[in-house]
Amino acid sequence: MHLKETLEAYQKNDPAARSKLEVLLLYNGLHAIIIYRISHWLWQHRCRFLARLLSQLAKWLTGVEIHPAATIGRRLVIDHGTGIVVGATTEIGDDCLIYQGVTLGGTGVMQGKRHPTLGNNVMVGSGAKVLGPIKIGDNSRVAANSVVLREVPENSTVVGIPGRVVRINGEKTDHIHTPDPIAMELQSLRERIETLEKLLEEK
Repeated sequence: MHLKETLEAYQKNDPAARSKLEVLLLYNGLHAIIIYRISHWLWQHRCRFLARLLSQLAKWLTGVEIHPAATIGRRLVIDHGTGIVVGATTEIGDDCLIYQGVTLGGTGVMQGKRHPTLGNNVMVGSGAKVLGPIKIGDNSRVAANSVVLREVPENSTVVGIPGRVVRINGEKTDHIHTPDPIAMELQSLRERIETLEKLLEEK
C-alpha cells in the first residue's frame, strides 16, 4: 500500500507531524486509509460482506467512512479525519488532501456513476460537500464549507454555496457576465412588486 510514501505525504502536509512513527500511531486519517486499502482489496476479490464490515469498523474507530468500492490513488492525506464520507463510486487521484467534515457524495441517483471524481493534487477544505458524478480537475482547490455541484476545471479555486470558480491558473475569473440565480430571482420579485404598485396606483 506504499505506506512509506503516504507517511512522507503526511509530514509534508501537516507541520504538526514530527515523525513518521507519530503519524503511524496517532493519526486516525492514516488508520482509515490503511483499513480502506484492506477492505478495497477484499471488495475487489468479491469478499463484499467482509469488506463492508471492515469499512464500518473503520468508521467506528476513526470517524471516517470510506466505501470499499471507492477508488483512491497514492499518497492521500486525510487531515483531522473526522466526519468524512466517501461514496462507493468516488474516484480520488494521487496526492490529494482532504480535511475534516468533507462529503464526497451522491445526489440521489441510484444507478451507475453517482459520486465525484477528484483529479491529482486536489485539496478539499473542511466541511466542503462535493456531490454528484462531477470532476474536480487536477491541482484544484475547494474552499471550506463550499457545496460543489458542477465540474471544476484544472488549476482552479472554487468557493461558496453553490460552488463557483473564482480563480483559474492563479487569475481571478470574471463573474460580471455569469448569471447569478439569486440575483435573477430578486430582480424578478422587484419587477413584480413594481407592476403590482402601478396597478394599485391606477385604482
